[in-house]
Amino acid sequence: MPDGSVVKPAKIPLYEDHKTIHPKSVSGRFRRVKTIAIWVLLAIFFIAPWIRWERGPDAPAQAVLFDLTTPRFFIFWIEIWPQEIYYLTGLLIVAALGLFLATALAGRVWCGYACPHTVWTDLFIFIEHFFEGDRAERIRLEKAPWTTKKVLRKTGKHAGWLALSLVTGFGFVAYFTDAPQLAIDLVTFNASYEAYAFFAIFVGMTYIMAGWTREQMCYYMCPWPRIQTAMLDEHSLVVTYQADRGDARGPKRKSQTWDERKALGFGDCIDCGQCVQVCPAGIDVRTGSQADCINCGLCVDACDNIMIAQGLPTGLIKYDTLAGQETRAEGKPYVWRLVRPRTIIYSLLMLVISGAMAWSFALRPSLDISVQRDRAPLFVTLSDGSIRNAYTFKVSNKTRQNRSYTLTATGIDGAEVKVAGEDEAESKDHASHISAAPDSVATYRVYVTVPRASVTSNSTPVTFLLTDTANADKDTYKSVFLGPAN
Repeated sequence: MPDGSVVKPAKIPLYEDHKTIHPKSVSGRFRRVKTIAIWVLLAIFFIAPWIRWERGPDAPAQAVLFDLTTPRFFIFWIEIWPQEIYYLTGLLIVAALGLFLATALAGRVWCGYACPHTVWTDLFIFIEHFFEGDRAERIRLEKAPWTTKKVLRKTGKHAGWLALSLVTGFGFVAYFTDAPQLAIDLVTFNASYEAYAFFAIFVGMTYIMAGWTREQMCYYMCPWPRIQTAMLDEHSLVVTYQADRGDARGPKRKSQTWDERKALGFGDCIDCGQCVQVCPAGIDVRTGSQADCINCGLCVDACDNIMIAQGLPTGLIKYDTLAGQETRAEGKPYVWRLVRPRTIIYSLLMLVISGAMAWSFALRPSLDISVQRDRAPLFVTLSDGSIRNAYTFKVSNKTRQNRSYTLTATGIDGAEVKVAGEDEAESKDHASHISAAPDSVATYRVYVTVPRASVTSNSTPVTFLLTDTANADKDTYKSVFLGPAN
């Protein structure tokens, strides 16, 4: 500067300030599909814990229960034990592959129609619309000074949000304990500290995430927008703006005919902004494909309504593919390809993993054993010279009846099995008899005694064989028998 003063550059913020998005209500086919999906999913979520399922005496009567105190997972006739956690792993893998397949077919269609955050956000927006009106009215209310009417409307909205959050918090906790008893305990203040703690967490997270953060959850916290781009291909259906038909964009005067408008180089898009106003993520689909688009199709409904009002064909914004746009631009017909390499791979993987899980579950035994050999001392030499090892033996009785078993050890000549506390008269033919209560894990201390002449090395493989005396079901466990080095 001539006067020697220094002009400091203007500060550019690193992050753009958050702008509240007020989605506008819209009607149409995709809005109807979205609404149906929401109510079906909510019905499943809230009703499932109340369904009763008889499993026998001393068993929970709730159809879907994730009992962490037992611990067991009960899903109707299916009962998953802790050591069967691989079923949960397989289920998560199948769910992930299903998400990959859905994305390959129709982009973020899961996010738009079935994601829990989307479902609850839609409900919160419905409550907001009920108390504060549609988009334009809500924007005016935000800018208006605080009056008694504004306070009442805001209070009603937040009361509705809190009520829904309370019901949602109960719904989540009800999957982990008996739902009817939980309702009574929460109201009478007799629930456990853990129940109240998790209830408060779920209530608070629902209120904050669905009421306040909304699209910010999708922008900043959810990793799927970044991942899903790798799942798409040129035949994936995504919400697209038909630029060749709509551009150049611009408003249309009432006195202007469409022929006059087209002669001036304008397209069918009248730049009304309805597609942006109805978008729950606040994006403009006309600027191209965006990772933040949840493929809900509400902008399609908004644009179709405008096209119908203008007397033009619908489909200016629609579900389309990149390959379809390029093919039609060349004047060639396009047929959407459902079957393609990635959809085949995802489907086959889902089928194989689901089949393996079903086969494993159908053939799983009703009993399960585990054995742990004592490490101190490694072995004991008895007065007659024989060698004895001690083991902790656990048997899981997965039935609802008392069970009795015969326990033997094979692999070493003359091996004799005895349970601690068992009388000599109860041990016959080198075997012992044990029992297990219904749906429980019985623990025993087992001694295996072997003649010194049979111990030919310091570590000899030994196999425990447990046989159900009632139905001859069997299970085995391989371990080792330790002795002195020769």
